[in-house]
Amino acid sequence: MSYSERWQELFGPIDGGPAMNLASTAPDSGSGGGGGGGGGGNIDLKHSKGPWTSASGTAGELRTRTETSRSALGPGHEGVASGAAGLSSVAALKSVLTSWEERLQSVRDECEQLKGTLLKVAKEMGETDAAIETSFKGVDGGSKADEKR
Repeated sequence: MSYSERWQELFGPIDGGPAMNLASTAPDSGSGGGGGGGGGGNIDLKHSKGPWTSASGTAGELRTRTETSRSALGPGHEGVASGAAGLSSVAALKSVLTSWEERLQSVRDECEQLKGTLLKVAKEMGETDAAIETSFKGVDGGSKADEKR
């Protein structure tokens, strides 16, 4: 049974009376009431740590690939200075190389930070979901008081 179904079972309308709805999930008169959240109605808020964990993995992969690319820049430019000695383009090329190394290092560092942050969110959201589910298990929905409503 979903959380929403459990909530309606415990606190739903009495004798077919009006149901309680959150304003953010109330049907939008102009939308035809076909769902979509934020006024779409008839949609339960669902959460999964899967997207957070997946995003963290993607950030980790991007960090690794960025570092691999950054590391390959230096060796790719070896011998350019001696082979093109005296040309003004050597100084410009060195400047571009330094700029790209710094940019890729910044991207790498940002991805490292994001990876940890996204994993933390996945863990926290998973723990929150587990705590909520546990709290509902302690509620008895079949009591005599509910039958009298």
